[in-house]
Amino acid sequence: MRLLLDTHVVLWTFQGGRTLGPKAQDAIQGADDLLFSVVSFAEIGVKAAIGKLAVPEHLDRTVMASGLRVLGLTAEHGLAVADLPMHHRDPFDRLLISQARCEGLTLVTADARIAAYDLALIDART
Repeated sequence: MRLLLDTHVVLWTFQGGRTLGPKAQDAIQGADDLLFSVVSFAEIGVKAAIGKLAVPEHLDRTVMASGLRVLGLTAEHGLAVADLPMHHRDPFDRLLISQARCEGLTLVTADARIAAYDLALIDART
């Protein structure tokens, strides 16, 4: 299974505070490919700039050392956002949804609003 981890899933993993559910943990441990989007790095940077989030020290190095593969943003990913219904207005989440759909990835997220989209999901809370 190829998994794309939502921003909060990686932050929970490296910062603590919240714990992933057992189903999500099992899926991550058994995954063939674990990806973290460059979009999530941008989201973290934007939220840090407006004071909504503290950036974990050396997050980029931590992500790389963990075995996660960074998924780049392509023109196809960006343009495919236009085809998504407006169930969710957050541009970062819409890009993650688009990436997951374009690449045939299962998205691991605790964001219930994403379930309205046609894509494979694993609820990070279960």
